[in-house]
Amino acid sequence: MELLKVDGRLNKKRLALSILIPVVGGSITGWLANRNAQSKYKKLKQPSFAPPAAIFPIVWTSLYTIMGIAKYRATEKVKHAKENTPAIPLYELQLGLNFLWSFLFFRWGLRGTALIEMVTMLALIALTAYEFQKVDKTAGVLMMPYIGWVTFALGLNYAVWKLNK
Repeated sequence: MELLKVDGRLNKKRLALSILIPVVGGSITGWLANRNAQSKYKKLKQPSFAPPAAIFPIVWTSLYTIMGIAKYRATEKVKHAKENTPAIPLYELQLGLNFLWSFLFFRWGLRGTALIEMVTMLALIALTAYEFQKVDKTAGVLMMPYIGWVTFALGLNYAVWKLNK
């Protein structure tokens, strides 16, 4: 429970909102982008390291939850310190790119464009983690699993793109 407290305080409403936005947004985006796309995706050549499809919703729900906690912590620190930081706008931008990627890759089949977009997204995630770390070390650390997974997903995106040119 200490992980959720910032300077000894817990704002349950803000925490819930910070978690629900990426979790619900990611779920809706995934549903919209993946409708009727799964049959196409199954026909694509996959690299040997591609995980089973059932893994993705579990990983993304976990990551979106952790990201939401990180955003909550950073927002609370910034709010109480009254500092001016690009941390929150960077977070929102990378989250928007995260949602866009599903449409590029699955819905529109633009795997090369999705790859380029993911490189940009990964850079923004790293920058967000850096800015979060400056206001709250825990928030910065909480972004590390996300960086790791998106790095893996970048390799997966690249491999699928190369195998299916």
